[in-house]
Amino acid sequence: MRLKSFASGQWVEGTGKGVELFNAVNGEPIGTASSEGVDFKAMLEYARSTGGPALRKMTFHERALMLKKLALYLSEKKKLFYELSAATGATKIGSMIDIDGGISTMFVCASKGRRELPDEKFLVEGNPEQISKNGTFLGQHICVPMEGVAIHINAFNFPCWGMLEKIAPTFLPGVPAIVKPATVTSYLTELMVKEIINSGILPAGALQLICGGTGNLLEHVTLQDVVTFTGSATTGRKLKQLPAIINNSVRFNMEADSLNFSLLGEDAKPGTVEYDLFIKEVGREMTVKAGQKCTPFVAYWFLKNLVEDVIKSLKLRLADIRLGNPSVEGVKMGPLASRGQVEEVKSKITELLSCCEVAHGNQDDFEVLGADRNKGAFIPAMLLFCKDGLKNNAPHDIEAFGPVSTVMGYKIQQMPLSWQEEEKAA
Repeated sequence: MRLKSFASGQWVEGTGKGVELFNAVNGEPIGTASSEGVDFKAMLEYARSTGGPALRKMTFHERALMLKKLALYLSEKKKLFYELSAATGATKIGSMIDIDGGISTMFVCASKGRRELPDEKFLVEGNPEQISKNGTFLGQHICVPMEGVAIHINAFNFPCWGMLEKIAPTFLPGVPAIVKPATVTSYLTELMVKEIINSGILPAGALQLICGGTGNLLEHVTLQDVVTFTGSATTGRKLKQLPAIINNSVRFNMEADSLNFSLLGEDAKPGTVEYDLFIKEVGREMTVKAGQKCTPFVAYWFLKNLVEDVIKSLKLRLADIRLGNPSVEGVKMGPLASRGQVEEVKSKITELLSCCEVAHGNQDDFEVLGADRNKGAFIPAMLLFCKDGLKNNAPHDIEAFGPVSTVMGYKIQQMPLSWQEEEKAA
């Protein structure tokens, strides 16, 4: 099977060899994706000349009702999406976050559009401002839709939600969209876009899809266009510096690497509600979507005298997380999205081991339920321990983007007295 792009109102099959796509669970081929031969400039022109005018003819309320109708339609198709989502390695919970979460975002935008925006084609912002002394010259902000196209370049971890959470607030103000999902899981995005197009709910030109590379798409953007990017900071910076984006002052929004940490307070000892919640959430963050989320924590801090307790608690927690085929009863964590991602995560673990030691997990020896770990994109949950997190930057700078976290201990230090406190003490 060769994936198709939806360009200028037609489903177009790219030329060339294309990128091979595989089932993350069993390694079986799914198909290939290529956008070679797609006329990207024509896609932009079609969105501006056909999709944009059609959306701008509608009021905010009409577009909000359109989003609600589409969300209801997609809700009826969830079973279809869930079946294919399993091939990305997602468990039922992982699929729910991606599919139901994306549809819910569309419902929210639809609701906010009707509650918070007028039933008009424009939005009056703020009160009139008197500019001249006698009131003969007034200023008033009136917001109208941009007359370009929003280009959404998305990540591989949420092939449905990543698209829906962007196109909902794009359509609401009356702007057409071109969606470019990460190629490795684009087959699920393609399925959802097919259903959206088949529904007939959106006007022609409102939504287009690219399965494959972006080619020369970003060479033809104008000041009326918007580009959003979700992915690695390295790729995002390259795109942000493209000549057409800089020269035409194109709005560019980048959501890149996410390096978060969580700190357990000194009063949260074993046996407290806070401590138990901390252990539970570390396990959840590491294993839901196999750690492939934009918001998980990569580092955890706690008092140094709790090192043994925390590691012991986390090892027990992670031991209950069964890795394997998401369709098998009892499996709580599925594979990564691709074999390529496995190698990427392993390389990051190697970098982290320059200053860390393994506290739990063995990336070379682990069990998988209902699948062959050598064929699927599996990697176990890896808990690392850094003895001195204040002297080593790696745990704070490196994101493995998988089921990998580093735990570290801290100690309470007495802060030096300020001169006011010293005088008072004297």
